[in-house]
Amino acid sequence: MAAACPCRLIAPETAAARLLGVLWVVSVTTGPWGAAAGGGEETPKYPKINDATQEPVNCTNYTAYVQCFPAPNITCKDFGGNETHFTGNEVGFLKPISCRNVNGYSYKVAVALSLFLGWLGADRFYLGYPALGLLKFCTVGFCGIGSLIDFILISMQIVGPSDGSSYIIDYYGTRLTRLSITNETFRKTQLYP
Repeated sequence: MAAACPCRLIAPETAAARLLGVLWVVSVTTGPWGAAAGGGEETPKYPKINDATQEPVNCTNYTAYVQCFPAPNITCKDFGGNETHFTGNEVGFLKPISCRNVNGYSYKVAVALSLFLGWLGADRFYLGYPALGLLKFCTVGFCGIGSLIDFILISMQIVGPSDGSSYIIDYYGTRLTRLSITNETFRKTQLYP
């Protein structure tokens, strides 16, 4: 006599959801997160940031080079015909990224000085403008109007340090990026017939 099957049919949506759940668990435990959680040391795949300057560590001449790691199981062929097979842990190439020149002027300190001691000219002294700082000190911030204008200009990052450097701002924080129009950028915006 045949035994009855204790199985039951599962709806296709439920089966797909279970399969996705299993695939997710497998990818987390065997992927890069699982390797890092297992105590294995993994090479960082992002730019290393200097805590003092909040810029990439190897920043020189407004350019830093970041290591780029190709995806696993990628084979690249160079112009000489040589093939390289990547496992995901080798550096494929160095990508240049732009970075800023900073000389120790903090954006947060400049805004705080402008807000609380701007009427004494402390913000302008801090940023390296001693003549304007002394003028603001003698006129009590141009009767308050100059202090308000300076606060707006400093908080919008229009007025910066006198040496031409940039403020120190958190690497992933809000920054002002100035766009300029040159012959090259103007040419790229034009439609050629």
